Amino acid sequence: MIVSIGLIALGLALLVAGGEVLLRGAVGLATICRMTPAVIGLTVVAAGTSVPELAVSGVAAYRGQTDIAVANVVGSNIFNIAFILGLCALVKPVPIVGNTLRLEYPALAAATVLAISFSFDGVISRWEGAVLLFAYVGFNVYLVGVVRAQLQVKEAAALVVEVRELKPEPKPRASISLGLLAVGIALLGGGAHATVAGAVEIARTLGISDRVIGLTIVSIGTGLPEVVASLVSSVRGRSDVAVGNVIGSNIFNVLVILGCCSIVSPLAVPMGIVHGDAWWMLGITALMLPLMVRGFRINRWEGCALLAVYAAYLVVLLSR
Repeated sequence: MIVSIGLIALGLALLVAGGEVLLRGAVGLATICRMTPAVIGLTVVAAGTSVPELAVSGVAAYRGQTDIAVANVVGSNIFNIAFILGLCALVKPVPIVGNTLRLEYPALAAATVLAISFSFDGVISRWEGAVLLFAYVGFNVYLVGVVRAQLQVKEAAALVVEVRELKPEPKPRASISLGLLAVGIALLGGGAHATVAGAVEIARTLGISDRVIGLTIVSIGTGLPEVVASLVSSVRGRSDVAVGNVIGSNIFNVLVILGCCSIVSPLAVPMGIVHGDAWWMLGITALMLPLMVRGFRINRWEGCALLAVYAAYLVVLLSR
């Protein structure tokens, strides 16, 4: 048991480090390719915090632990909205700005409904995975085009600063960026293997299902980068970024992670998720809308309400 807990701790540490290194290498290569800071921020950086979830779900699916692969995505999406957004609002009220209501939130809601509809028969097939992945690419192309046309001077400056902080050096070299990518991938691979192995062993020792482990320990652990990114943004006075981080990460989880895993091999979805946890994910996603529309900000008491919803979900999940 102690060894299994140690494996998970080591795996999560490697995932966080690997995600950071990989992100810096990707930003460096994107800069070399002369992508603008706005495009890098909206694509590379936005997806960067979800790389640990992708690594864990990919390794779990490869090893045949599809319960963990799917549960990690569903649990992460619930955790991101109910816990991370709730915690950020508790620290500082979160304003709703830009295209959040007009573009990003509708995309998240549609992606969630699409993924749930594909899982009704208990399997996400290869062609359904391809649809999910294609939807993500199409959404990002459209998003970049719309946002670049609407980008304000202040927002553009913030993206420039964010990208500059992630560059390996003022003028990144291809060799260094490729090296960072290789190291990041290696760390992510090792971290994902250790996390999945430790989680499976704990599940077997305690008689807990892989699904529950994926929805709790694994999803919370892989959500740590989002916690850090969102809280840092709030402390720096960019609490509006917290909503973007959460919505962007959740879209990536549903469309890219489920899409990639099911393209490699049809992804079995546990009936417990189909009839239970997926509806929690959809319900909590729907709950965001009235909170955002009311006053165009998420207040502290609303943050407390989100945290209470997450606590209620855990109670229901673990009591079963």
